[in-house]
Amino acid sequence: MQQFDGKAFVVRVDEQTANTPTTTLIADLTFLAQRGVRPILIAPTPSAAQALVRTINRSGNVAVSLSGADAAMLPSSGGGIGKVQTGILQTLTSAGYIPVVEPTAFSVFGSDVDILADDVAAAIASATDAVRAIFFHALGGIQDPQTASLIDELTPAEALAIADDEDFPDDLRRALRAAAVGVRGGVGAAQILDGRVAHAAIVEILTTRHLGTQVTGSIYTGGSF
Repeated sequence: MQQFDGKAFVVRVDEQTANTPTTTLIADLTFLAQRGVRPILIAPTPSAAQALVRTINRSGNVAVSLSGADAAMLPSSGGGIGKVQTGILQTLTSAGYIPVVEPTAFSVFGSDVDILADDVAAAIASATDAVRAIFFHALGGIQDPQTASLIDELTPAEALAIADDEDFPDDLRRALRAAAVGVRGGVGAAQILDGRVAHAAIVEILTTRHLGTQVTGSIYTGGSF
């Protein structure tokens, strides 16, 4: 745990995990936060963010909902996200709070802009030098077309190549692309896994075991895609 003390840990929550009453996610994040890790949740929608905050605060009183406009955290730029302003995140996480971020960007000239939660997770993970980024997906990872088994590990280049393959589901491709972008942006590693698995967040950050597919700088030696 010592190597993760004070480090950001970004988790992009999917609808399935957010709507599963038996998920251990909240307990996992509370456990990690109490031991110095600084979790940041990215919700799939603004309404899901508010629901997650209520769920966390029923047991811990530590969650705070943020939109992209709060402290101009996520400025809109050319239909995407400009430079992430991390000050509010650092203030909250250093005080023991868990930010729950809505997938919206701040527009100077109008209403907030809806953006993809995957892109928010990649941008925030890179900007905060996160030790890990997790992208929850019901499929639990990337399946090798040749063996039908989950691929344990991919490089960012391999992940981006698969993300361009239209044989994979669109939402899975978006998550994989964001994972690769995050790693290229300096994130220690990024995982795609099923968030409904018991204690998935703890297993991924505290053990060498992968529950899904990890994107890192190492080389995958399996079959072609």
